[in-house]
Amino acid sequence: MKIELKIAASCVILSITLVSAMAQDTNNRSIDQYTCKDVMREHGDNRDVSIAFLHGYLLGKSGKSDFNLDGLHKQTNAFIEYCLDNPHDKAIDAMAKIKG
Repeated sequence: MKIELKIAASCVILSITLVSAMAQDTNNRSIDQYTCKDVMREHGDNRDVSIAFLHGYLLGKSGKSDFNLDGLHKQTNAFIEYCLDNPHDKAIDAMAKIKG
């Protein structure tokens, strides 16, 4: 339950941040811009939000709405290990490989 709340809260915070960023032309971003190194440089909750966003983005892209908490935890650990070994890979590509 705690993980579900953390993921939900992270998604809400990220959504607010994204809406705010989209309102400013100079702050437009693409998910393809972020590398593993960018995500790994984040600390604490910021890294958690980034990783939760990647999970949510790919979940939404798949058209599914259900997920397994243990599976997300394992995928998150695998993503972190992958990114430590491959810092220049795009974060979204790395997460897609992990979820494969």
